[in-house]
Amino acid sequence: MSATLELCGVTRTFGSGSTAFTALSDASLAVDAGELVAIMGPSGSGKSTLLTIAGGLDTPTSGSVLFRGSDLASLSRDERSKLRRSSIGYVFQELNLLSSLTAVENIAMPLELDGMRARQARRVAMAALDQVAIVDKAGSFPDELSGGERQRVAIARAVVGDRSLLLADEPTGALDSVNGEDVMRIVRSACDSGTAGVIVTHDAQLAAWADRVVFIRDGVITDATQPLLGPESLIVADGST
Repeated sequence: MSATLELCGVTRTFGSGSTAFTALSDASLAVDAGELVAIMGPSGSGKSTLLTIAGGLDTPTSGSVLFRGSDLASLSRDERSKLRRSSIGYVFQELNLLSSLTAVENIAMPLELDGMRARQARRVAMAALDQVAIVDKAGSFPDELSGGERQRVAIARAVVGDRSLLLADEPTGALDSVNGEDVMRIVRSACDSGTAGVIVTHDAQLAAWADRVVFIRDGVITDATQPLLGPESLIVADGST
């Protein structure tokens, strides 16, 4: 059985000639259903580029990205968009919540775009808000929510529905330690239910929730096999924790 996500020799170069910059170089990574992988490395090392390519938001210069055994390059732009809506949950650093929609509407909208009836989408969205413990904020707009509450809405939107893959870019970056742990608990729960997960984080304590830690430097994966023994084992390649 193939992995949910496979990056095979992926390289991503921006620009050309003397201005060319390689953000990711010959990167290979496989993530199975139910597995949570944490990506760690210095700032500018290629972590976010890896994540956007894994989710089909960008295309590699060379190499291939397989999602449930299918090469994303073989899909049309519309097919990739539909795949992201229905099967891939993405938590951006900026969260990307729509300011004109309430919390429940932000979660329900992708479901409706994918063909779910509005009433059913709202029920599913309310259940997702209940899962992240802010169902009482369903009618609030993003600017009426705290940073931690907005983060929970973004997480709920990412895990709602039948998601096979969850990608999160610094999902706890703007949160205090308590809210950060709560978010990771939600991500871990989704993976325990069968979702494949990839998170980018700079925090070794939060990476301890993952099954495996992948280190990346200058666009090169330097260690993709380190078993996770606990927070004290997570030392980033440059010596910082």
